[in-house]
Amino acid sequence: MDWRRNLAEYYNSHRGAIIGGIIGLVVGVAFLIFGFFKVLFVALCIGLGYYIGKNISEDKNFIRNLKDRLFPPRMYK
Repeated sequence: MDWRRNLAEYYNSHRGAIIGGIIGLVVGVAFLIFGFFKVLFVALCIGLGYYIGKNISEDKNFIRNLKDRLFPPRMYK
């Protein structure tokens, strides 16, 4: 039982390094299995999804504001 407490203390004091190491391991194995460009494409999709989701949750009019920035309304006389 003492080893579990020691392991929990070690994890709590080095949480960022442990999580970063696990993420690095997963990304490295994904590169080996799928290839660089496929993993890069998935990473870009995840990043874009995170960005859009975060902005939607923070700004209720994000979609409308994005549409207005991409396609500005034309001024007719």
